[in-house]
Amino acid sequence: MVPVRSSFVARVKLRATVVVVFTLSLGLSALGGSAVASAKPAPLSYGPINIWYSNNAQEITWGEQEVAAWNHLYPSQKVTGQQIPAAESSEEVIEAAITAGSEPCLIYNTAPAAVPDFEAMGGLVSLNSFPGAVSYIYARTGALAGMYKSPDNEFYQMPWKSNPVVIFYNKTEFAKAGISTTNPPLATYSEFLATAKKLVSSGAAKLAIDPSPSSEFYEAWYDFYPLYAAESGGKLLVENGKATFDSSAGQAVAAFWAQLYKEKLAGNETYTGDPFADGTAAMAIVGPWAIADYQGKEGSPKVNYGVAPLPTSKGNTSYTVPTFSDAKSIGMYASCKNRGTAWDFLKFTTSESADGKLLSLTGQMPMRQGLEKLYASYFKANPDYIDFAVESAHIIDCPYVSNSIEVWQVFRNDWSKAVIFGSGSTDAALASASAAINKLVASNSSP
Repeated sequence: MVPVRSSFVARVKLRATVVVVFTLSLGLSALGGSAVASAKPAPLSYGPINIWYSNNAQEITWGEQEVAAWNHLYPSQKVTGQQIPAAESSEEVIEAAITAGSEPCLIYNTAPAAVPDFEAMGGLVSLNSFPGAVSYIYARTGALAGMYKSPDNEFYQMPWKSNPVVIFYNKTEFAKAGISTTNPPLATYSEFLATAKKLVSSGAAKLAIDPSPSSEFYEAWYDFYPLYAAESGGKLLVENGKATFDSSAGQAVAAFWAQLYKEKLAGNETYTGDPFADGTAAMAIVGPWAIADYQGKEGSPKVNYGVAPLPTSKGNTSYTVPTFSDAKSIGMYASCKNRGTAWDFLKFTTSESADGKLLSLTGQMPMRQGLEKLYASYFKANPDYIDFAVESAHIIDCPYVSNSIEVWQVFRNDWSKAVIFGSGSTDAALASASAAINKLVASNSSP
């Protein structure tokens, strides 16, 4: 795997390695579920279950507390929790476990982008098989839950938490460049570019912004996809079996990024470290998970940061413009025997109380309606998080399509060549990626 800069390593660590190796994903559909346990509904049974949760410190604390609370109340249905086993990616671990039939009942670290492939392997249980499950999911998450359904209207995942990404900016460097630190001109693409040029030309920062230029498919979620969500009004990469981004919105986003790279306001070389925390880049596109890091906790350097909503071509100053969710779901896996207990524990850990603990311990947004009012005392005490609570109601996620990772990799390959490295027309690159993805999605849905 291409080395990922430590800023992204930190992000991946917090999300317990969202990374899915592309070559690995190609083998998922080939397995076809023939060597794995059936995900067909089974009669509900109750008893001990195992679960996996993320391996970052805050989520370990949350998981251990929830397990302890459950076991105190229901000692005959003991839950055993552990960190997801270490590997190059959590998806690699999950795929291997599905294949071997050794996966736990619940994994609190399931990437929505990987769910279609895990479903194709026969590795996931449809939550629709539990009485009241669909109404429970919608009551908690609201209309956003619809993004997490399969094409056959089944929920193979519980939408759990999101980390809506926005613009973080370094106030110290903005001040050094003579730019407002309370209302920086970042709302439109033209304003953003002018601000970026001033940051670099003044010597305040080497780069204005520096998303990873590496070729891994998931990097599109931290440069193209958030701005495309904002510019397009919330379109997914693929809708109704067709790519959406070969459009005026996609072209505007591609042209914006291409100019940043062309004028060397963004870097196209691998950076070892966190360019924003190190002061190399004056801005970054990240979510609320980063706040604790930039406040100087856990040994991270302290950054005098501010937060701004994503820009659009016409201008945006609101946290109600769509952005990428950077979400994680909870999956129930097919080898689970005591599914009644698993479903009850899943509800226990997505209750109003459990979600409040998740928010307070991790700063990540539970996928629950009305966060600002429901947890008003938390946001009063932690005002840096309120904009993310507002934004969490306006997120998009990865489209639910088979071979989702391959779809994203096709996009990333064309984007990298034209936008990051300036080889060929950006419009042509979008058209090429769109055509290839349309063929791929059509072939996936063929009998």
